[in-house]
Amino acid sequence: MPDLPPTDHAPALHVLWRDEHLIAVYKPAGWLVHRTGLDAHETRFVMQTLRDQIGQRVFPVHRLDKGTCGVLVMALHADAARALGQAFENQQTHKRYLALVRGWLPGELYVDHALKPDDAPADAPVQSAQTMLRCLARLNWPEAYDPRHAGTRLSLVEALPLTGRRHQIRRHLKHVAHPIIGDATHGKGPLNRWWAERLGQQRLWLHAQSLSLPHPVSGEMLHLQADWPALAQHVAEVRDWQALMALPGWVTAPHPGAAPPVQAGPQTSR
Repeated sequence: MPDLPPTDHAPALHVLWRDEHLIAVYKPAGWLVHRTGLDAHETRFVMQTLRDQIGQRVFPVHRLDKGTCGVLVMALHADAARALGQAFENQQTHKRYLALVRGWLPGELYVDHALKPDDAPADAPVQSAQTMLRCLARLNWPEAYDPRHAGTRLSLVEALPLTGRRHQIRRHLKHVAHPIIGDATHGKGPLNRWWAERLGQQRLWLHAQSLSLPHPVSGEMLHLQADWPALAQHVAEVRDWQALMALPGWVTAPHPGAAPPVQAGPQTSR
């Protein structure tokens, strides 16, 4: 379906899928899903922009962090919102993220590290959280951030969250000492600024690449994707990812094949 004209306040959101029950859009980095008092100066909100763009109310069923880009789904009526909300709550959804991280991640890591909600009191119980991580490609940047090394390492990582805790991927990557580049909360500020100078921008390099979930009416599995090649002509920031991956020196990481993934604990990386 083609995008509708932009509103007076924000550009049109690129629609990935739409029927009478739900709509999926590409959420740009830097946009909030909805208004919040925690970021009172922000003016770009997916819910309000999408409502104005399609001329009807939309209902949030999941969220992406402000800095994260990629697939975001909204329900188009209350019954669909309830069904989709239950699918997320019952872990009937499958999410795939891509992240640019510090260091060279091992081939595969299974992270089983319980998390406490960010804003929970000190005595709050932790919640079970699991993520599968797989290194897709590695780059050795020929300039040293740390003078002890000749270069500076990056990895492109596939992250498959098996549970849905807030900031789970970001916190699990920090736990294994491979924080996402540009993560101001869970990463390293000086390193983020160093990379921002070289990559030409300060941003969180985390992309919600695909989401599979049961349709709220038919129950059929929908497979929604925000693939870079398909989106490049519609979404300018997608070209940032393509430029990143076009840098010389990327090497595809060896696939671990049938070998069992490593059980991850805190590690060190450079």
